[in-house]
Amino acid sequence: MRRPAPRQLALAAALAGALVSTGAAAPPPTAGGPPAKVPVAVGYGGVVASVDPDATAVGIAVLRAGGNATDAAVATAAALGVTEPYSAGIGGGGYFVHYDARTRRVQTIDGRETAPKSATAGLFLENGVPIPFAEAQTSGLSVGVPGTPATWQSALDAWGTRPLSKLLQPAEKLARDGFKVDATFRAQTEANQERFKDFPATSELFLPGGALPVVGSTFKNPDLAATYAELRRGGAGALYRWPLADEIVNTVRKPPVDPAATRTVRPGDLTTQDMRAYGTKRQEPTRVEYRGLDVYSMAPSSSGGTTVGEALNMLERTDLGALSEAEYFQHFIEASRISFADRGRWVGDPAFEQVPTRQLLSQRFADARGCLINPEHALTSPLAPGDPYHPKPCDTAGRPAPTTYEGENTTHLTVADRWGNVVSYTLTIESTGGSAITVPGRGFLLNNELTDFSFAPATPGVPDPNLPGPGKRPRSSMAPTIVLDHGRPVLAVGSPGGATIITTVLQVLTEHLDRGMPLVDAIAAPRASQRNQPTTELEPALWNGPLRGQLEKLGQAFRLNQEIGAATGVQRLPDGRWLAAAEKTRRGGGSAMAVHPQGKP
Repeated sequence: MRRPAPRQLALAAALAGALVSTGAAAPPPTAGGPPAKVPVAVGYGGVVASVDPDATAVGIAVLRAGGNATDAAVATAAALGVTEPYSAGIGGGGYFVHYDARTRRVQTIDGRETAPKSATAGLFLENGVPIPFAEAQTSGLSVGVPGTPATWQSALDAWGTRPLSKLLQPAEKLARDGFKVDATFRAQTEANQERFKDFPATSELFLPGGALPVVGSTFKNPDLAATYAELRRGGAGALYRWPLADEIVNTVRKPPVDPAATRTVRPGDLTTQDMRAYGTKRQEPTRVEYRGLDVYSMAPSSSGGTTVGEALNMLERTDLGALSEAEYFQHFIEASRISFADRGRWVGDPAFEQVPTRQLLSQRFADARGCLINPEHALTSPLAPGDPYHPKPCDTAGRPAPTTYEGENTTHLTVADRWGNVVSYTLTIESTGGSAITVPGRGFLLNNELTDFSFAPATPGVPDPNLPGPGKRPRSSMAPTIVLDHGRPVLAVGSPGGATIITTVLQVLTEHLDRGMPLVDAIAAPRASQRNQPTTELEPALWNGPLRGQLEKLGQAFRLNQEIGAATGVQRLPDGRWLAAAEKTRRGGGSAMAVHPQGKP
């Protein structure tokens, strides 16, 4: 029997009332500039939340014109390819999770990039030794076949009501006319300056004249506008055939490097056959029941759904809302540690590996692993994985598989429409700035997604499901999530942040559902991230506060991370309105808007 709906419903109603009384809403555009950023909006007719106000406004315009959540998500994602080019774009991939209000069903699209058919387990080895990550990252070797345009088309074919040709028009205009540079865009450019300057096409686009973009200036990308126009005419498939596919392949195989550069840039082995062979995968989501709610997310090749789901199953046995802050974080950290230990051993591309998704998400396995959580003493990492096929309570006898490195960039958007359809969509080019290689004359960066593979087994002698392979999808941590109550949406959430995506989504869910935080506050709350590593990362507010000392007394060890994730979410309120929430400060703050703020249309 299901338990009663959680306390967050009453809290949401109270929050919505407060927002109405204070006049909080999605603001109109400022004079001569983009819409102002606000982290929360409430209203009817649908909502959009993303990191960028221009992109969010594009999605709202689609909803206002009668488009549905899928239409708005695609248009918003295309706009993010303009304004967030270091995080996402048509040179990357992602995962699209959709709730259909008519069927009350959640379905997903795996739009992850794929390795060339020539890739082997030794893709990133030289003389049997892994090449340095920095060399792999900034190379043609790291580039997988992009999946983003194919994802857009697959989503529109399944659930959309508008053609891609119409939905790309706002992003094309934004690229042509330009957007205002903010401090985050400048900082990300500066962080990549040394990489970008070694590639003429990248330098000309993002460092014109060798200078960093000025905050408040207008950044235009006419090459990307022309590329979007080509996709409008030829469809998403235009990326996978001549001439675009050939240009991408040539760029990967012969990276256009500045003759004065001292950097060694390794070529990749992508072919036009690899491009033509690419396809997205429609697949069932992961599902766990938590506090009487159904939590749906992304199944492998992403590890997001299985790892968040396993941790939730472990935490299900504890009343997190009754705990002190230190007690809550002790349970949260340990559940994260344990689930990451299992992720490293068992999750990879299911087309190549036997991935025990059902077993990893079973309550039996969670109970066998959750008994390792000691409220009074920390576990140590790397922790050995459990055996989901034959669970043994509190077993730590195996050999550990430490978490390998993942880049910490990406972007996430969430959308709901007037009919109750919901989209949670995470998309990426992997590291901030991807491979740093721009396709000449095309205005977009290529991904470095193949560095998400393990370069070598994390532990010699322990099977690693995430080694490279021909046509294989690298394991991801993206966790776009939709939560239902008796088949109806409660909320949707997701985040960028590499492997910290998993802990970010887990923390937002538990602080909202269990600890009663309004969604926008759960998104803004200071974060911790434990990923089966010797130390847990803490954001400054936790690092500098009393919590760290309390947990250190239990044996926890920490290191500082200035910023973890950048989540967005949407929530269905009891009175039928939607609430959209985004970051208050991370990445300069996010952008939430409603079609009809606060009141009925």
